[in-house]
Amino acid sequence: MGSQRETQMQRSELERMVAMTVKTFPVGNETPLVWAMELAKCVEGMGGGLPSTDLAEVVVAQLCFSNNNPSMWKFLHQAISCGLLYPLHVLSLLTSRIIPHCRSQPEAYRLYLELLSIHSVSFIPLGMDASKEKIAKSIDVALQLSKTYGFPVFELGHAMVLCFFSIIVHLIDSAFDDLGLQMGSKVGACEVTKSEDTQKMDIDFRGNQVHKTNEFHEQIRRTNSSMCLEVLTKLTDNKRAVGLLRLVHLNMPEKFNGLLRKIEFLEAHSLSPNLKHLSPLLSKLSTNIHRSLVLECQLSKHQLIGALMDNGSCKLASPRHSVADRFNCWVAFDICMEDAMDGKQFPVTSAIDILKETINTLQVFNGASWQETFLALWLSALRLVQRERDPLEGPIPHLEARLCILLSIVPLAIARVFEDNSTLNCSSLQEGMVPMHLKPGCERGKSGLGLTSRRQGLISSLQVLVQYHTLLCPPASVVDASNNAAAKAKSFISRAKNVKDGIDVGDYSEAFVKEGGDLRHLIVEACIARNLIDTSVYFWPGYVPASVSVSHSSPCERSPWSAFMDGAPLTDNLVTTLITSPASSLAEIEKLYHIALSGKEDEKLASAKILCGSSLSRGWNIQEHVIHYVLKLLCPPVPLSHLIEYMPMLSAVLYSSTTVDIVHILSLHGMVPEVAAALMPLCEVFGSLEPTSSHKLRAYNESSKYMVFSLAFLFLMRLWKFYRPPVEHCITGRGGAIGSELTLEYLLLLRNSRIQFSSDDSQGERMGRVNVRRPISDGPIYIDSYPKLRAWYCQNRSCIASTLSGLRSGNPIHQVANKILNMIYGRLTRSGTSSDNSSTPSCITTSGSPVTSAQDAGQIPLLPAWDILEAVPFVLEAILTACAHGRLSSRDLTTGLRDLVDFLPASLATIITYFSAEVTRGLWKPVPMNGTDWPSPAANLMSVESEMKEILAAAGVNVPTSSSGVSPPMLPLPMAALVSLTITFKLDKSLEYIHAVAGPALENCASSCAWPSMPIIGSLWVQKVLRWHDFIIVSCSRSVFRQNGEAVSQLLRSCFTSFLGSLHPSSSSLLTGKGVNSLLGNFISARGLKPPVAPGFLYLRSCRTIRHIQHVNNVIVVLVAEFSRNSAMKWASAGSPRLKSGQPSLAVAASRAKEVAALGASLLCVAGGFHLVQELYQETVPTWLLSAGKGKSGEVSAVCQILEGYAMAYLLVLSGAFVWGVGAKRPSQGLSRRSRIIGTHMDFIAGVLSGNILLECDPITWKAYVSCLVGLTVSFAPIWIQEVKPETLRILANGLRGWHECELALTLLERGGTATMGSVAEMLLNSGLND
Repeated sequence: MGSQRETQMQRSELERMVAMTVKTFPVGNETPLVWAMELAKCVEGMGGGLPSTDLAEVVVAQLCFSNNNPSMWKFLHQAISCGLLYPLHVLSLLTSRIIPHCRSQPEAYRLYLELLSIHSVSFIPLGMDASKEKIAKSIDVALQLSKTYGFPVFELGHAMVLCFFSIIVHLIDSAFDDLGLQMGSKVGACEVTKSEDTQKMDIDFRGNQVHKTNEFHEQIRRTNSSMCLEVLTKLTDNKRAVGLLRLVHLNMPEKFNGLLRKIEFLEAHSLSPNLKHLSPLLSKLSTNIHRSLVLECQLSKHQLIGALMDNGSCKLASPRHSVADRFNCWVAFDICMEDAMDGKQFPVTSAIDILKETINTLQVFNGASWQETFLALWLSALRLVQRERDPLEGPIPHLEARLCILLSIVPLAIARVFEDNSTLNCSSLQEGMVPMHLKPGCERGKSGLGLTSRRQGLISSLQVLVQYHTLLCPPASVVDASNNAAAKAKSFISRAKNVKDGIDVGDYSEAFVKEGGDLRHLIVEACIARNLIDTSVYFWPGYVPASVSVSHSSPCERSPWSAFMDGAPLTDNLVTTLITSPASSLAEIEKLYHIALSGKEDEKLASAKILCGSSLSRGWNIQEHVIHYVLKLLCPPVPLSHLIEYMPMLSAVLYSSTTVDIVHILSLHGMVPEVAAALMPLCEVFGSLEPTSSHKLRAYNESSKYMVFSLAFLFLMRLWKFYRPPVEHCITGRGGAIGSELTLEYLLLLRNSRIQFSSDDSQGERMGRVNVRRPISDGPIYIDSYPKLRAWYCQNRSCIASTLSGLRSGNPIHQVANKILNMIYGRLTRSGTSSDNSSTPSCITTSGSPVTSAQDAGQIPLLPAWDILEAVPFVLEAILTACAHGRLSSRDLTTGLRDLVDFLPASLATIITYFSAEVTRGLWKPVPMNGTDWPSPAANLMSVESEMKEILAAAGVNVPTSSSGVSPPMLPLPMAALVSLTITFKLDKSLEYIHAVAGPALENCASSCAWPSMPIIGSLWVQKVLRWHDFIIVSCSRSVFRQNGEAVSQLLRSCFTSFLGSLHPSSSSLLTGKGVNSLLGNFISARGLKPPVAPGFLYLRSCRTIRHIQHVNNVIVVLVAEFSRNSAMKWASAGSPRLKSGQPSLAVAASRAKEVAALGASLLCVAGGFHLVQELYQETVPTWLLSAGKGKSGEVSAVCQILEGYAMAYLLVLSGAFVWGVGAKRPSQGLSRRSRIIGTHMDFIAGVLSGNILLECDPITWKAYVSCLVGLTVSFAPIWIQEVKPETLRILANGLRGWHECELALTLLERGGTATMGSVAEMLLNSGLND
């Protein structure tokens, strides 16, 4: 109470002193110095500081409106000028009191505008925190800022920003009122009276006007609207104002968008007769406001680091670069696509989504137009197809999968780029902001172009494609399809011409072409099918080859698909034709689907085969639709108990869709979770059914319950990648297990999460894109819904974790196991085919008890498949133990295993899992591969090892001889059994589902053996399948990289050298990099020529099997630093840095450093993805910075050190962008991880800048690294900055200001969110920026 009473007394004393001062204050020639000193003494004598908030409140209270006279306004003006009052505080008080009464008090409003014009941006620095806090609180109360903007205002900087913005909004609202009242009357009878001196308030002229008539009020009101717009224009016409408004735009976009709408409304009416005289002011005001949307590059171009940052864009048409160099900065496209062709990987993320994010990221980082971006994309996809002209023959994805990338995945990715409303602004914090990397005013920087600019860029890129004749040459298998696409265009043109001329062409008109079609025609058709472009492209000059001719055909010559749609019966000839020719419309696919579900039995089978034929593999224009309906066939809309009725149809679908290329196509479309969810009920149902009585061991080509179960089960196991060696469960990183995160539960979790996604995306087909993630069945699916599958799944994990000896014996499982043993080995006993060097195989049991009766020996157990799978591990343990103790010969063991697989092919999955686990545990002794007990590799082993060394040497990798020196070669018993089993399978198309499982499993199992295991296995397979020779040799060559870190280092160095050229400065010019073709190869292989395998191709097929994957990070960081320094050394060795004809320049050196970093980021991300990027941010780069100065020999120039820091910053930011994207639309889990990882790295930098951490690297490198890291993040991924702690950002900004990068520091804080808004405001207002 006492303090309140004292405050009231001080307030009364201030009011009395102000009143006396006003009375005695002479209006006219009195200088303010004397009375200002007196009033200041009084305020200080009362214990108050200057500027005084209490004095401001008293003065404004008396001014509004009891003492609204010229003397009071003059007094207020001079009090502000002398520092007695804080300008923004006084203006906030006046705004809240005068603007609501601007119509009733037009003179006061006019004087307020003049005062605002003088003092709105003339802020006085405040040193006392107490004064700042008090002024901020008073401003907040006066304008109710906390209530209006939704967050508490504690800092003076916050108050400055919000107060300035509020004043602008209030003034515009006031102008609305004034102009609105004058809309129906004549405007402009009286012009606004302006003072000649804008720094002197126009007050005294009113001293003689004592009569205030209504006419005078009206005249003032009319001129106030013009005066208001003049003041607004002046307020916003400086860098300070632009900075303050940009803060509102970045942190409160909805408020700023409201301001933009008001400005647009004023502009819309600026040409009306009543407002025509204000049009120039409105135009200028609009320009000023929109300046806050443009983010200009913040690094000084006069400094070397700024020049590096400015030299970022990769132009495809640069005359100074060779053809290869012009595409080097787009290498991520080629690496991403070639990596997607790894047949051993089934990513759960759609290649469409991955490619879409890569398109957005590279377009931003390369500062490229959409034409440049799409052209680079098409050329990368064309190179991908051309590498398959002479493929390695083997169980790997071939041309069909590569054409899927070119003609289905790429168009769908472009369609999603078109649909993504935030693509153009993906480097901005909010929609509508022009990205910093685009120059203001350039074509691609105008957000208003949006979809139009992207579509035009696509069209332009397709037109330019015609220049690349070699890449457009179609492979032999698609020549007809290319010619048909060209013929379709000719037919369309002819039809259009005939219609224009009034000629009736009838219903059937086709064009025929023998040559002239190329891959561009197929690309155009794929784009038209997705509504990316229209048929006007047919009229491009030269699009239709001259060899195309048009002829009219009769109805009887119609295509087979037309006959099918017209109701022709599905005869054998028609079915064969439809299987080999893809459908062209969705209607055809839908009809097939309905027949497969509800037609006659023979029609169901035929329709399923047709749907899974060429329409699935080569129906590129509707491939996503075909996939959707194939999955629907796997999930018939009937209860699970009725699935048996669809067994023939399901068998046909599973047989056709389990080929290597088809499975890979499903994976490319991101359908792995959906396919897994569709297979689980099939496994559960058919694995629980007892087979009919049969004495046949072989189930191939039969539509049996065992066969349908085996097809579905092995398909599911392939998607789950069950054949990964158990040792991967021990490879962990900070984020969890690296190699074992893909589980059945995870696949179902992904599938269930897409249900909500599809419900939010239920608008159907947009841009011609079907939602391929649309769930086939409603509702979530959990593994607990399938108890039999779950039981096997748990047993499989137990097999990996521990030996079977720890499990209880004597239960029903062992009885089933004994029946299986009796079946497979009892047959040998009865037939007399058992080896002489072993005991009677029929005596082998899991419990040691003899067979109960002679009749049981060789009898086939009629049990559900799940019961058999549950018992298989015990069967395997028994036969391995018997073989190890000499009771069972190796030949009988192999024969028994083959009979087991023949009986139930699904048992192969359990065999692989069990043998892999046993090999990893190392409990079994090696056995000699001598040709007597086990098959011998001796005939080919030396040549295989020699060819491996040749391939590795050609790729720049030199390793010691792989021979163990042991003769004969030896393998662990489980490995010998597994490889002996696999070489018994025939190379038959119908057994492709077996080879697709056994091959990768065998290779992964071999990784747990000693080094010679892979050459031994390869030699055995070369003997069996000679035509797979090259594929097997390359597969064996990859095995060296699993555990040999030195080999990995050499391969990575070879990748950099092949892409960038030699490391030595004197070797070649900077302008002669080798490029993508040297990195990945022009082709994979060619029969008879045995060309070297490109190092990049070898790396992409090996990187995911590297045991110590963190080693890749360390090697790439060292290589990026080394090659970037080398590019600077070449520039320095050229003499003068000035650009001369034929002489390398700093710009070229910087561009090469950027290419080095782009290659490093691409190779790093494909090897380890998120986990390696996390390691890069948190450990690898900080460690490099801490020790970068060690090990360097000789003098290193400053330019070399700067380029080294620039390249390392580019590597870090680009790697993060590849994993997290550059926009805000990311999964919540990814956002939280990104926030943590980026925050940790920025905290490390702040620790160094604060002096808490000492570095070994050169200060020049450190400065370049930090400046470029901040500059790149601000330019390309500003949303990341909001995820860093405000205090860390302030430390970074202070460090940058110490290096004279003030504008970059300011830009960094601008993007820090509301937490750093106050710091930015104070920095702006104290920076001296006026224009």
